[in-house]
Amino acid sequence: MKFERNNRSERELLDIYKHLVTPRLIEEKMLILLRQGKISKWFSGIGQEAISVGATLSLRPEEYILPMHRNLGVFTSRHIPLDRLFAQFQGTANGYTKGRDRSFHFGTQEHKIVGMISHLGPQLGIADGIALASNLRNEGQATLVFSGDGGASEGDFHEALNVASVWKLPVIFVIENNGYGLSTPSHEQFNFDSFVVKGPAYGMEAHSVDGNNILEILNTLQPLVESVRKNPRPVIFEARTFRMRGHEEASGTKYVPASLMEHWAKKDPIQNFEQFLISEKIPSSQLQGIRDLIKKEINSAVKKAFVEPPVENSPEGELADVYFPHSQLVQTAQGTSSEKRFVDAISDGLRQSMEKFPELVLMGQDIADYGGVFKVTDGFVAAFGKERVRNTPLCESAIIGTALGLSISGMKSMVEMQFADFVTCGFNQIVNNLAKSHYRWQQVADVVIRMPTGAGVGAGPFHSQSNEAWFFHTPGLKIVYPSTPEDAKGLLAAAIEDPNPYLFFEHKYLYRSLSGLVPDNYYTTAVGKAGIVKPGNAASIITYGMGVHWALDLCQDPAFSEVEIIDLKTLLPWDKETVSQSVKKTHRALVVHEDCLTGGIGAELAAWISEHCFESLDAPVIREGSLDTPVPFASGLEHNFLAKSRLKEKLIQLLAY
Repeated sequence: MKFERNNRSERELLDIYKHLVTPRLIEEKMLILLRQGKISKWFSGIGQEAISVGATLSLRPEEYILPMHRNLGVFTSRHIPLDRLFAQFQGTANGYTKGRDRSFHFGTQEHKIVGMISHLGPQLGIADGIALASNLRNEGQATLVFSGDGGASEGDFHEALNVASVWKLPVIFVIENNGYGLSTPSHEQFNFDSFVVKGPAYGMEAHSVDGNNILEILNTLQPLVESVRKNPRPVIFEARTFRMRGHEEASGTKYVPASLMEHWAKKDPIQNFEQFLISEKIPSSQLQGIRDLIKKEINSAVKKAFVEPPVENSPEGELADVYFPHSQLVQTAQGTSSEKRFVDAISDGLRQSMEKFPELVLMGQDIADYGGVFKVTDGFVAAFGKERVRNTPLCESAIIGTALGLSISGMKSMVEMQFADFVTCGFNQIVNNLAKSHYRWQQVADVVIRMPTGAGVGAGPFHSQSNEAWFFHTPGLKIVYPSTPEDAKGLLAAAIEDPNPYLFFEHKYLYRSLSGLVPDNYYTTAVGKAGIVKPGNAASIITYGMGVHWALDLCQDPAFSEVEIIDLKTLLPWDKETVSQSVKKTHRALVVHEDCLTGGIGAELAAWISEHCFESLDAPVIREGSLDTPVPFASGLEHNFLAKSRLKEKLIQLLAY
């Protein structure tokens, strides 16, 4: 192995050595503890330390780095206190996730580290968002994100690289090519020899280095990072290396040929660097002294971490951290009101939010010059510019990841799903990154995803689904579903103000068919508060979205004049108090939604009412939803599918009980 010193002083070389040997010595300690049964699991990066250390030392402390399983050297080179790191491994209170996640699944703003989740690709899109924030603010910073060679087979890899290339984002995509994805060798993962071939396909440069040679990494990466700061652009950086232990310790390495292990053992990054330092007249005793000092620090930190008591726990404490604490200050409407269509009210709320929050960024397919397929952002480019109103590639996962990256950098974002149905392509980012980031490591996800939803427009199975129930089950999200233009504007503004992640559902049928008086100036509507659309004493219809209008149409019949209609407006969290008061007054409840009946939100509402309002009920709680089929295209089939066609029958049944 050839090392190019490049005029580095002895002090600099020893500093590199200290960074390089620290993760190795920690790992050796962890393997002992694992054999003793004092820790439960370990993902070893032995043999790959040079990549983590070289990448981290190539960045400034204020630049974000996004590591993975085998990047212990990132955490140690960013000077995370070892006792806190070991507490994180043990799941104790002094760790970074309060015992809620393990090993390297955490982030820390103090050290500008964004930890991974078990799904290997999503952090790549997050890096795009952090880099985009740097570009928008002209900060001249680079962002570095890791992927393994196996993880590079994920769709998130393609999406993130494509977005970074199109937007010229200063991201270094470090690919640790260690030859295996768990036990699957590279030739069963991809059909090429080196990731440098990916560069031309994405329109970016690509470099490949010996990932076991710390100085080759530094000599290549440091000037590259400096260049990226001055001339923002993404770069592929492949580090060729090998994993000397199992994917995690329990899996072993029996699937690896012995000759391959022997070959790479000779390329050990630490042993070879030590030999180089000795050849540069640095005494081996001095290197041993560094090792001894680090071992002493490790043993002291382990001892401190292992005497920590278990995490104190309570339901109240756990629930309190699901969301970032946000006390909404409702801003009441001032001044004039005018007649606005549903779609124009949404556009109005979005425009005024852009004016209120200068760092709010809008992203979505065709939302810029075209104004979006529903024209919600028509004229926004002229008002706010293309930097803030951004057309995106068809990369839902990467764009939602980008939105989280913007939030990590302290910015707000709105992502428009062209149709709510397309959110499936970004599902993982929503339920595993946006929803869990605050609970896991106290990081806000200041993101609103607008979801044009619903049937009744003859759009068939893939443009008409009501999919709010998919997310209703996920702690950490907030879900809003307005039914009037006034609420649409006020709730959208409120969602954007709140630093928690929102799914904002907008019924497409209402866009241009429904108008109403809407205040012209900026205002917000209370999140989590239902409305009594029509008072009554005979029964309660509890619904939201299009169901509100179905109920209003039905109650024009004099036979139903005493029926009360509750519009939930917010689905997560939903207003239990208003629902309870209504049911206790009317003694009957019909829960209605457009979504399919089985597993819909109505099932949870009906169960809650039965449990908490049982003594007030004079009849069983009844539900009505759409058929348990995909949404059909033909108008007759669609009419038959929708809950509206069976609503009158169910209400008669309820009142007659």
